[in-house]
Amino acid sequence: MIRFFRSGNPLTVLLLLIYTLLVKFYYLLHPAAYMADGSEGLLYDLLVKWLHILMGNSPFFFTSLAILLILLQSLLLTKIINHHRLFPKPTYLPAMCFLLFTSLLQSWNTFSPALLVNVIMLWVFSSITELYTRTSARDVVFNIGFALGVCGLFYFPAVIFCLLLLVSMLIMRAFRLAEWIIAILGLICPLYLMGTYLFLTNQMALLRKIPNIGLSLPMITDYKVWGAMIACLLFFVLGWLLLQRPLKKMLIQGRKIWAVLIIYVLVAVMVPFFNVEFSPAYWVLAVLPVAMFAGNVFWSISNETFANVVHFIVLAYMIVMQYFS
Repeated sequence: MIRFFRSGNPLTVLLLLIYTLLVKFYYLLHPAAYMADGSEGLLYDLLVKWLHILMGNSPFFFTSLAILLILLQSLLLTKIINHHRLFPKPTYLPAMCFLLFTSLLQSWNTFSPALLVNVIMLWVFSSITELYTRTSARDVVFNIGFALGVCGLFYFPAVIFCLLLLVSMLIMRAFRLAEWIIAILGLICPLYLMGTYLFLTNQMALLRKIPNIGLSLPMITDYKVWGAMIACLLFFVLGWLLLQRPLKKMLIQGRKIWAVLIIYVLVAVMVPFFNVEFSPAYWVLAVLPVAMFAGNVFWSISNETFANVVHFIVLAYMIVMQYFS
């Protein structure tokens, strides 16, 4: 099976769709409604209310929508990877890994602010990869900052991804104070526009919902969460270690993009700790960049039989956690 995903053949998208139905079938059989734990942002509340009016409180609809978002993210991730040639040849392995690893925990397949933020973050990451080749990047950094501000309206702790932007600018470009100021202005702009709209429409009470942030250091006791975390961490570390040799042969831009991905993972892991109420569901933000390192694990295993064995071990663990735990 790994052989098919290793290929960059566009027909692999059909296999990816079948694979999605395989690993997500349990969640379609046991759908969950949208997430509402008090950490969601103002735009997310408005979107959920609109969907609720349109489709009612249907768990199957919201779970199906969440799975479609995950599939879309896997395809967009593949497009970015293959465009920048982060692997020696076009491949769908990171997309497969993202679908597989998000299936380890049910809350990662529930419609949530994090899944919406992930879609925007793919555009943000794609824009960050272009910074290295730009002579002037003021428009790009403003747009990235603006996108992160929109993320904050869906899920306010996502504004912490501004750290990713600032560190990425240090990695991809020489320091220019003007670009940093423009990036911060871009981040503030959506919050300012939303505040202005609420003021003009006499809905100032909703302003209190925008800065929805806290700090929590929870004690995690759910063994499923620990299992999913350990699996992601293991493949992240292995993927990074196996990347060291091919990294030396890459162009400078490719090396810098992988360095940005390291920062992406570290920042995404921190974000859920700034929830009003901690929830491991928001670690799906970190699974997205981790999938690229996991894809590198499967790419680096030259023995196809061994690669399939590793894949089926993770797949078997996923099935046990879904159906028999």
